[in-house]
Amino acid sequence: MKGKILVAGGMGFIGSHTTVELQNAGFEVVIVDNLSNSNIEVLDGIERITGVRPAFVKADCTDMAAMRRLFDEYKGINGIIDFAASKAVGESMQKPIMYYRNNLNILLNLLELMPEYGVKGFVFSSSCTVYGEPDHNPITEDAPTKKATSPYGATKQVSEDIIADVIRSGSPIKAILLRYFNPIGAHPSAEIGELPNGVPANLVPYLTQTAIGVRKELSIFGNDYDTPDGTCIRDFINVVDLAKAHVVALERMLDNKSDEALEVFNIGTGDGVSVQQLLDAFERSTGVKVPHKYVARRPGDIVKIWADPKKANEVLGWKAEATLDDTMLSAWKWQQRLRERGIM
Repeated sequence: MKGKILVAGGMGFIGSHTTVELQNAGFEVVIVDNLSNSNIEVLDGIERITGVRPAFVKADCTDMAAMRRLFDEYKGINGIIDFAASKAVGESMQKPIMYYRNNLNILLNLLELMPEYGVKGFVFSSSCTVYGEPDHNPITEDAPTKKATSPYGATKQVSEDIIADVIRSGSPIKAILLRYFNPIGAHPSAEIGELPNGVPANLVPYLTQTAIGVRKELSIFGNDYDTPDGTCIRDFINVVDLAKAHVVALERMLDNKSDEALEVFNIGTGDGVSVQQLLDAFERSTGVKVPHKYVARRPGDIVKIWADPKKANEVLGWKAEATLDDTMLSAWKWQQRLRERGIM
């Protein structure tokens, strides 16, 4: 084994796919998750894909006593990947206190425990929301961060500042901030994918649930933006590609491939795709028409943003590989698998 990695929020969408890639790369994984927006059956899917069932601890990462018990039980953790956060832009506009309390307390607990238990590497799940509404696209890591357009985005900005301050204080850790753009799709095996509890806050699961008849129609927030077709533009990245970026980031720190204690990388495809184009790609790749309507703009949404991933390509040796059509097809196969299992 290459090492033991704690994946906080590892039962969620990105966390579960990253666990698969970590295990495929030879790491031992311990997942901690409170299952607030995930399902225990994800463990079965991970095991079916990799042949290995990761260790799992049901706990809330804001509970310091529970986290100490975890570190005492699973000794020798080398690195942490932090996915444990509330993450819906719209919900954060309605529940800002919950977002600040949850996201920041989780981070503070993990950073405080790392030196105590000899954990060296920390990968933080950050977001392109830290750039706010960019002045130009594609956007590089050197672009200034701007005032966040949502409390969710603000928690990412503050979290990045906290990590930087902790490292500047002399804490014996290394950290890599992965600012990723819009993860979509599912594992090609259709064993794991995106399955939020309740009504999806993210576009693609709502789209696939509409396509299969769970939802009446898809609402597209705004078709009067300053974009070619009037809908928002994003950098949609396949979740498996994104997961692999976390593996190479961890390896970079644990293998001492860099002298820098803190590094930042944009993780995206480099292509700006509108919401309308995403819908078109789904219908083209699956042959399924999706009932939809255009509604008012959603507070907190950025008009257009996509990545310049050159730094990640060259420094990490990582590159997004999946096509948009293949990614949308994987999301549809996952939705069909859920129907086969009688889940949705």
